[in-house]
Amino acid sequence: MKTTDVTSRLASLGGAKWDLHLAARDRIAAGADIIEMTIGEPDVPVPAELLEHSIASMRAGRTGYSDGRGELNLRRALAESYSASRGRDFEPDNFLCFPGTQTALFAAMMGVAQHGDEVLVGDPMYATYEGVVAASGAKMVPVPLKPENGFRMQAADVATRITPRTRALLLTSPHNPTGAILGQSELLELCELARIHDFWILSDEVYEQLVFDGAEFVSPLSLPDYADRVIAVSSISKSHASPGFRSGWCVGSKAFCDALLPYSETMLFGNQPFIADMTELAIRKGSSVSNGMRQRFSRRAQLLADRVEAETALEVHRPEAGMFAMINVAATGLTGDAYAWELLENGVAVMPGSAFSASLTSWVRVALTIEDADFETALSRLISHAQLLVKGAA
Repeated sequence: MKTTDVTSRLASLGGAKWDLHLAARDRIAAGADIIEMTIGEPDVPVPAELLEHSIASMRAGRTGYSDGRGELNLRRALAESYSASRGRDFEPDNFLCFPGTQTALFAAMMGVAQHGDEVLVGDPMYATYEGVVAASGAKMVPVPLKPENGFRMQAADVATRITPRTRALLLTSPHNPTGAILGQSELLELCELARIHDFWILSDEVYEQLVFDGAEFVSPLSLPDYADRVIAVSSISKSHASPGFRSGWCVGSKAFCDALLPYSETMLFGNQPFIADMTELAIRKGSSVSNGMRQRFSRRAQLLADRVEAETALEVHRPEAGMFAMINVAATGLTGDAYAWELLENGVAVMPGSAFSASLTSWVRVALTIEDADFETALSRLISHAQLLVKGAA
């Protein structure tokens, strides 16, 4: 039996990137002493008030079909929140609701790119981005995010990759996996390129509320001269420690949302009303957990960088936001893949950098989302192992 072209385009872009993570989970289930630092799960449970509100909403009968755009009460809350944070007016019809940031990004991409088009994406990138672009039929054009620039996208690097087929630039700020944040001047330069060459800006902003002290988040939605060509996606997965509820949205011009609505309705026809009610509460009250998370993640990132760089020959990229830090393991003489598998044998699971880019073959990504005691144990194991590897490579 034949399958469609899209399955062929995605055939090599699936679960293989998560092989080490899955292997670690299997070993932990079998009783192995392994500390997992692979994926970005919040380090706190879903806030109790959100759980109770979703349960109360279900018991009140909010379990029927939804508005195809997403529940109006939620979209009103989002409009008020974005109007306050972006400094310009938003209406409920500037939003479409989806089950998580991933689905919102997928739908938005399908609304701006297709066969014959090109989409510019910062490289390294979150592991699913390549698949999202490939699913649309467009060609992904990587834009190097260079360590010497703090992994922040530079307009000069974008400009050399623009062609008449360029239809969109996918931005991630704060960035996964590097934790870099684009400043306003950098965003202005990128948006000006989009205006000159007439392409869309897609902005993944899911880590917005996990910005460390001393850094500042700026959304391209805050730049009014470019508003009609910006589409942003986000969710409560990170900010409210609610990844399993799959509650996200895209925000853009009313014209774009109107055009995308029929596509959205063929996928899922709105979000679950009881989850929408919970999300409305989350948006209106703000997060009771994001401040604590960002402080803990920042402190752990600082501890990781200070100890690793003082006690080993490895180098750490210090993140400005998010849940992860990057370690350059080139001094061990191993690739990031080989290093990560060896470290797994020594009781710590991290993600090989190659899961996010061929440019990160000497790097690994470390999650900052485990309890302090486990984090310090994992850090000691990582340092001891690195010291042995570097000594052996000398």
